Amino acid sequence: MTAATIAPTRLRHGVRIGLAALAISAFGALGNPAQARGPEGIADVAEKVIDAVVNISTSQTVEAKGGGSNTMPQLPPGSPFEEFFDDFFKNRRGPGGGSKGGDNGPPKKTNSLGSGFIIDTAGVVVTNNHVIADADEINVILNDGTKIKAELVGVDKKTDLAVLKFKPTKPLVAVKFGDSDKLRLGDWVVAIGNPFSLGGTVTAGIVSAKNRDISSGPYDSYIQTDAAINRGNSGGPLFNLEGDVIGVNTLIISPSGGSIGIGFAVPSKTVAGVVDQLRQFGELRRGWLGVRIQSVTDEIAESLNIKPPRGALVAGVDDKGPAKPAGIEPGDVVVKFDGKDVKDPKDLSRVVADTAVGKEVDVVVIRKGQEETKKVTLGRLQDPEKVQAAVKTDEPAPEKPVTQKALGLDLAALNKDLRTRYKIKDSVKGVVVTNVDANSDAAEKRLSAGDVIVEVAQEAVSSGADIQKRVDQLKKDGKKSVLLLVSNADGELRFVALSVQ
Repeated sequence: MTAATIAPTRLRHGVRIGLAALAISAFGALGNPAQARGPEGIADVAEKVIDAVVNISTSQTVEAKGGGSNTMPQLPPGSPFEEFFDDFFKNRRGPGGGSKGGDNGPPKKTNSLGSGFIIDTAGVVVTNNHVIADADEINVILNDGTKIKAELVGVDKKTDLAVLKFKPTKPLVAVKFGDSDKLRLGDWVVAIGNPFSLGGTVTAGIVSAKNRDISSGPYDSYIQTDAAINRGNSGGPLFNLEGDVIGVNTLIISPSGGSIGIGFAVPSKTVAGVVDQLRQFGELRRGWLGVRIQSVTDEIAESLNIKPPRGALVAGVDDKGPAKPAGIEPGDVVVKFDGKDVKDPKDLSRVVADTAVGKEVDVVVIRKGQEETKKVTLGRLQDPEKVQAAVKTDEPAPEKPVTQKALGLDLAALNKDLRTRYKIKDSVKGVVVTNVDANSDAAEKRLSAGDVIVEVAQEAVSSGADIQKRVDQLKKDGKKSVLLLVSNADGELRFVALSVQ
């Protein structure tokens, strides 16, 4: 596979190299020679670790489409001739790129190349999951060209990491993980990999940013670097100047497909934990708190009297999760977990996932303006985790809905007819929204007919009058907004802050 590329509008794993080369002018090449070289230690690092960096070759059998004499030859991704052949055969095939009258031919084998590195002289290799995904055969190619068949130990799709194992035919060189938490902005780093099938290629740059969240997964916390990373670098190591692995090169941002100096690596702190579990269990066993969380916006923080805005707001608690018996409730804001500060929901997701299953931890929450500490014994996150248990309760007697206006909403007490109309589960209690004023703050916050208001300012409500009473009281108290706990028809909760002015 390839170094993944983030296009301006979407994530993608495919890039191409053209045949044209760019000339660097004599003027542009002039400058401080020392700055052009970078630190003296780069050559020492490369010499020390180069034999631990490997190429990963995979093959996969796929059904051929548009067979016949016009079938395009299978080229390694990133080959300098790939674009030439692609354009040539597409033009011969006519509109849509299909063959002229040819039927699908026999299955074809496609090949791809990526990078990896040896962490144990017994033949243990780390790479990206997308490098080996769906492969029928995986081979490790050492720096001296030796090619050895490898087997898959385990993968973690959420962090895009994989561990391979092969039987060494001679002594190997292995590298160790460094501490990515000690990296500073501006520190020099060295990337080594297999860009465009060119083999052990060394590039250098600096740490451009840390803890970068690019919304590619639930545990994003990438190291950003300007070291050149291209297609084929995926799974390769990012070294510090001591020769320790401080990241695994995984993604780039590029409008063209080539490196523009914005690359991302999974930090070694994350990689080391994932690799240990994959080697031990063949899978990931992540901690599970059993809550649904959302961001604490300025309006929500004002409603909950939290200054400054921080933490992860608990929007829902799983009835079978560890948080329930520990006393964590919807409306709590988690600000510290196991001694670590929680600034936002991503922080909480990462620290919970990294915590051992079965460990008892202190969870500090803010409830009604006061800090409370809850002791929670973490469970294990199941993947996929999609268990919704509907609790059957007695249906309310049918009654004629009485509608009341408040906060730009038409509100009515739940009855059988309204439950049927909006397909609201019996377990959902509260006041149903039957209409939303298009010019209201509620419309801007995406409330819609069929939503159910469960609580107002952390107090349960059962009628439009209850809501109006709470809103009037908040106005008297000088509050600028009111915090609503809102359920959808399936019982999934979220908090919404609406202006009361």
